[in-house]
Amino acid sequence: MDFFKNFFKEKVGASFKKQLKNVLGFTPGNPSLYKAALTHRSIRENADENNERLEYLGDAVLSAMVADYLFKRYPYREEGFLTEMRSKMVNRQQLNEIALRMGLKKITLYNKSDGALKASQIFGNTLEALVGAIFLDRGYKKTAKWVTDRIIMPHMFIDDLEILEINHKNRLYGWANKNGKILEFETIDEKIENGRRLFTIAAVIDGSKIAEGKAFNKKDASQIAAQSAVLSLGIINSDSIVSSEDGK
Repeated sequence: MDFFKNFFKEKVGASFKKQLKNVLGFTPGNPSLYKAALTHRSIRENADENNERLEYLGDAVLSAMVADYLFKRYPYREEGFLTEMRSKMVNRQQLNEIALRMGLKKITLYNKSDGALKASQIFGNTLEALVGAIFLDRGYKKTAKWVTDRIIMPHMFIDDLEILEINHKNRLYGWANKNGKILEFETIDEKIENGRRLFTIAAVIDGSKIAEGKAFNKKDASQIAAQSAVLSLGIINSDSIVSSEDGK
């Protein structure tokens, strides 16, 4: 009986490694890391058996690597532009679509009887967890190359993203109008730093400061504040964008 059990486990393990290698492009050094990265909480609730911790790590690692990529690609662009480009590249919908194109849905372990999960964006989370696993398995330098070769270059069309308009202020104004809120952007600090005027602007809703942004011009600072507010409030519906507020 043990013979057949072990034989089955070996076959499943071999199949998993082959599928994983097709996605990764290399043979993983620590398969257990990748099994955890590809296991959703609906299958395993223990923190050391599902991908939530690796997702947390991968989110930070991927964001840093994309920031590094953009910093080198655009040596003369300002913080506001770089922040918005990073937002376009690593937002949840974008990562979910990339994960599906990479075939992660086929090898992710999740409760397939839960219809809501099938239509959700858990596969983008899985991609972040996978980046976390690669980082622990192979280190920063090799992970950065993998992210560039396997995610950024084949799936993120940078020239198209440059002209894709994501105006966080408009989105925030649309949300405020829809919900009867009063939104204001207030300059809360202004100082000279490295010979340039640095502005700190807060997004204020109904008199309460929700988020703030810093930049060397007010427009970029308010966009950064708006982006932080959009993230903290969980506003993800792009239909709420109101063009009439553009440029404020």
